[in-house]
Amino acid sequence: MQVLSIFKHQQTLKERLYYLFKALRPSQWIKNGVVYIAILFNGQLFNPQLFWYSTFAFFIFSAISSASYLFNDIIDAPLDRKHPAKKNRPIASGKLSLQDATFCLFLLVISTITASLFLRVSLAILVFIFFALHVTYTLYLKKQVLFDIFTISASFMIRLFAGEIITGYHVPVWLWLTVFFFSLFIASVKRHSEFINQGLSTRDVLKSYTTQMLQFLVTTFAAMTIIAYSLYSFVEEPPHIRTRLSTLIEPFLKSAETRKWFMLTIPFAVFAVIRYAQLLYEYREGEAPEKIITRDRILIVTLGLWGLILIILIYVF
Repeated sequence: MQVLSIFKHQQTLKERLYYLFKALRPSQWIKNGVVYIAILFNGQLFNPQLFWYSTFAFFIFSAISSASYLFNDIIDAPLDRKHPAKKNRPIASGKLSLQDATFCLFLLVISTITASLFLRVSLAILVFIFFALHVTYTLYLKKQVLFDIFTISASFMIRLFAGEIITGYHVPVWLWLTVFFFSLFIASVKRHSEFINQGLSTRDVLKSYTTQMLQFLVTTFAAMTIIAYSLYSFVEEPPHIRTRLSTLIEPFLKSAETRKWFMLTIPFAVFAVIRYAQLLYEYREGEAPEKIITRDRILIVTLGLWGLILIILIYVF
């Protein structure tokens, strides 16, 4: 401990900032892209004002997410030191002092709530609820079987709702359910990977799970995600944005129901879910969802094609 203390005093400002930034987990910020769903599926992605509002919300939730990660790492530092990967986190390894982490935590919470007030009071309330949920999760809920994964899903729902209130555009109910089930799927995959890879010593709640139960949860939520998205693709009427191309092809597609074209995206969504499950069961990589989504080439290409077809159907045709 004495050597560790000396090491801390010898750190330069650049090193302290580096480890602080690392503790903020910027790779996790991709989750906050959920706030763009409201404008993406309502044909407003290229509306400058609404895009700016959504981007503002994205950075606000990225900052408050980082604050929740700091709080979690401060509380869980003793347990993280037993984990083969988490022991290398800045706080658990001692490379980031508790004083620096705590100061940054309070700064992020105060600044994000204050910044939110300048745009929407309702957004500031959601930011506060989001952080309070994560604090409750760290202190209590993550130790409770099933409540732990449903809390993770709730944080995605708050992000999605923030995208609605910041832009004024409604997210269709089947799309809400798609995000809900998909977030539960990701959380279940994460727990399954932790259960298989690290065993019971690194997370107390894993003692209440079994392999069969986790496999059931993964399978159920994967199926529900596919069903919910398929129903959204079939039932919901997409926004009709008139472009030169849509005007030219409209006479040839008059007899076709426009909403049915959304179903072209279903195979890509199904394949993405299956590929994610494959990475879980064959390669045991489900513990870090953000790494899977940003590093697996097959999944990146699949999501890229899904997004491209979606944008063409909404914004071109």
